[in-house]
Amino acid sequence: MKQIDLRSDTVTRPSEGMRSAMYEAKVGDDVYKEDPTANELEEFAAQLLGKEAALFVPSGVMGNQICLNVLTKPGDEVICEKDAHIFQYESGSPAALSGLQLSLVDGNKKGVFTTEQVEPLIRPTSAYYMARTKVIEIENTHNRAGGTINPLENIKEISTLAKKYNLFIHLDGARIWNAYVETGITPAEYGSYFDTVSCCLSKGLGAPVGSIIAGTKDFINEAFRVRKAWGGGMRQVGILASAGLYALKNNIERLKEDHQKAKLFAAKLAQMKNIEIDLDLVETNIVMFSPLNISVDDFLMMCKQNGLLLGTGKVGIIRAVTHVDVSFEEIDKAVGIIAEIVK
Repeated sequence: MKQIDLRSDTVTRPSEGMRSAMYEAKVGDDVYKEDPTANELEEFAAQLLGKEAALFVPSGVMGNQICLNVLTKPGDEVICEKDAHIFQYESGSPAALSGLQLSLVDGNKKGVFTTEQVEPLIRPTSAYYMARTKVIEIENTHNRAGGTINPLENIKEISTLAKKYNLFIHLDGARIWNAYVETGITPAEYGSYFDTVSCCLSKGLGAPVGSIIAGTKDFINEAFRVRKAWGGGMRQVGILASAGLYALKNNIERLKEDHQKAKLFAAKLAQMKNIEIDLDLVETNIVMFSPLNISVDDFLMMCKQNGLLLGTGKVGIIRAVTHVDVSFEEIDKAVGIIAEIVK
């Protein structure tokens, strides 16, 4: 039985075109900055994100954590939303790797917080006995809230607030490509309000591994050093970088299809009396819902037995993520499987 895998958009596999690009990639030693394909990827990504320079890193966690490390010193504080990826899903890395503490903001149901919420959390520079506020972090799209998009006007206001207090502002843009295809706001425009940006190549874009971080040339020079120190110095990495370059050149616009699948899936779930779902949260490719007449564990097990793989979000919440390797026909099959289980 072929499994319909909606656990995450990280389960995508390289297409034939991407595999061909990987096979043909020109390579060199990237630790010496002599890998031509990695260099091309970084230059192309920097242009897309509107930044002076970029760096290819093995993972999104490493990307976020390098950015936070370079922007801060041990004992500093980062303000972020309470369900932010850097708090929930990065293994305590801000504390473990950089000696940072996080100050959590209680955002709305879409994971969005405002300047009115953030400003009281900024510590006075005269308070030597407190942690020093150094960074405000925003996640767009917001994973744990359901792939929701942070409004540009809100981002502008928080960016202005950060400048007022001489703070850095970092974008966890793992799925910034999804925000772009849904809103039409380019990654460069989003990026213009942030000092540093991290974005993923191995989710909906379909590359097998890797993320990009971007900022000023000085920032990237220091990030290059930290990447090496943390074991991220890669040699003939053009084989992987070529997949990321292919993804950026070919797979961004097709994310619209993933959003269509997610909204179709969500609309059909909303018609089932034993499913609870907030359609207002389905903005991109993530669908969060709850079965009302069966436990989450039993629901997941029965779905798996019938050929459907799903993940979990917050406690009691099922998460489904649409992507290139699941067709519209398979979305219909997934709906049928769920309907049988909850009826």
